[in-house]
Amino acid sequence: MLIEQLVNALSQGAFYALFAAGLTLIFGVLHILNMAHGSMFIWGSFTAWILITRVELPFFLAILIAIFCSGVYGLVINEIGFKPLRKKSSSYLPPLVSSLALSIILVNVAELVFGTRVVRYNQEEIPLQTTFSFLGRDISLIQIILFLLALILMGGLWILINKTKIGREIKAIEENPVVASLLGINIERSIRIMFFLAAALAGIAGIFIGIAFNTISPYMGEVFDLKGFAIIVLGGMGSIPGALLGGFILGFGEIATVTFLDSNYRDAFVFSLLLLILFFKPNGLFGYKGGDRA
Repeated sequence: MLIEQLVNALSQGAFYALFAAGLTLIFGVLHILNMAHGSMFIWGSFTAWILITRVELPFFLAILIAIFCSGVYGLVINEIGFKPLRKKSSSYLPPLVSSLALSIILVNVAELVFGTRVVRYNQEEIPLQTTFSFLGRDISLIQIILFLLALILMGGLWILINKTKIGREIKAIEENPVVASLLGINIERSIRIMFFLAAALAGIAGIFIGIAFNTISPYMGEVFDLKGFAIIVLGGMGSIPGALLGGFILGFGEIATVTFLDSNYRDAFVFSLLLLILFFKPNGLFGYKGGDRA
């Protein structure tokens, strides 16, 4: 029982961490909350489902294409909802409202295209449904893969931001976009890269949660939006390690509540824990007193 719940907590935390990583990447540089982020989660999951069940592509090829498509969706969101406003306003409110409008539109389009019903994979279409025995308990292969994937991707994202040329450009934009532009940095190119990566991470989370629970609907991103915002506050606004740790704290908190209390109290317990941590660490676990960092 303990082993099963531990694996459940790790996989749940991995979902949350991957989703929140994209949010914190955008916020850490542009200081805006992308309310349309959950839509990338939804559309990534539906794209994988179409490619696997309708187009009948090989499973792993379909997953790679769906992840790429999720990144492209992020580029479209940037071009429609954020880029025009960057040229006209320096306030954070218009992009927030714009992304909220896009989120509603994208959910409604998903309803129109796919309907409001839940769609599922056929079991034979998913090669990752294998389970294996560990200490007398059955563990799902996909849970282990997702946990390892989250660690690898979050580590790769941290290296990209902190150890590469594009990462240095992104950090320069975060510090001062005007000075970054004067130094010859292509700001719009860097922002496009960020939106592509953020949406791809959300798409990966959506794809794998759709596979793990075999449940895909136009409304699956709503709860993740709320918890994603809670995670980036908990971990520290703009902190990638904070998003990873915050995701796992949320995952362990939820599973512990379901196991030892009642599933009805899961969200209340988690957000109570969030408030408690913020009382002692108002900037989050990895927050900076002087500002936010990616």
